[in-house]
Amino acid sequence: MKNLKIGNKTTSVPLIQGGMGVGISLGRLAGSVAKAGGVGVISTAQIGYREPDFHRNTEQANLRAIEKEMQKAREISPDGIIGYNVMTALREQESHVRAAVRAGADIIFSGAGIPAKLPEYVEGSHTKIAPIVSTARSAQVVLKYWDRKYHRTADLMVVEGPLAGGHLGFSKEELDGWKPGAYEEEFRGIREVVKTYEKKYHCQIPLVAAGGIWDAHKVEEMEKLGADAVQVATRFIPTKECDADIRYKEAFLQAKEEDISIVKSPVGMPGRAILNPFMKRVMKGEQIPHSPCHRCLEGCHPGEIPYCITDSLIAAARGDVEHGLLFCGACGWKAEKIETVEEVVASLFPNNGK
Repeated sequence: MKNLKIGNKTTSVPLIQGGMGVGISLGRLAGSVAKAGGVGVISTAQIGYREPDFHRNTEQANLRAIEKEMQKAREISPDGIIGYNVMTALREQESHVRAAVRAGADIIFSGAGIPAKLPEYVEGSHTKIAPIVSTARSAQVVLKYWDRKYHRTADLMVVEGPLAGGHLGFSKEELDGWKPGAYEEEFRGIREVVKTYEKKYHCQIPLVAAGGIWDAHKVEEMEKLGADAVQVATRFIPTKECDADIRYKEAFLQAKEEDISIVKSPVGMPGRAILNPFMKRVMKGEQIPHSPCHRCLEGCHPGEIPYCITDSLIAAARGDVEHGLLFCGACGWKAEKIETVEEVVASLFPNNGK
């Protein structure tokens, strides 16, 4: 794999740190990954949860925090590549993308739905755009729409498989029927879709493999598949620089393989998380009382949900691992110690520079 060129900047390792919402990947982690030579990514999902007026003025708190977290990241890595992950499912997707552009984002990643209007939101800026897709069909939908509507294409594309953490781009039925080799097949299909638009726009659209990438062996597998880079998220949670509470990080050191399971989000999307006491209560059908609606996700109906995803993710980020939602990738149980970002990057790319 070659290093990624994003705008006038180039990585020194073909690595993107996946965005992890509600306080897990903020300015400190993103800046540290960028300093180590990869692409650092700040998630905007309820990014302002530590702002004093978050509960009564959620939208403005989030917009302020988007700017603040970029400033933190830039203090760590003034010249590194730093972007944002802005979920399509967010009610405030447009305002978050526009705020990220104003903050100086090098690139915007967007999944959890079809980011149809993303080119419109970054128009006139130098910010690059990268959809996150899971199938050749979704890749075709995005690129065809952008071609027809905006006469442009993606600058990069992340291909996320079923071993990723958090909300997944598959239905429960698709996950249940997933067969060995299916990810590789979809990846090749997406490569064929992308070739059409690379030819039309006389460009290269790097494909980034994501989901279940934990070590150098998996990175090598993705390189052989034809990936131009890898996206790694969960591996960065048990690091000193991760923005979450230490108790959140330690939960990964204690987790066993059987503790990680597919769970249901309040908005109906399947996700992957650690089965802690909170999630076991949810899976038994218990209704968890929650705070007034923060209007975070499209499709969420406060009177019908079993629990509030904002409440549960904030609790986890603050270290209440018994009562919070601990999203993680399928390999999260492999964590054995708290590392530094530099150590993680070195272990993923042991031959870098040699």
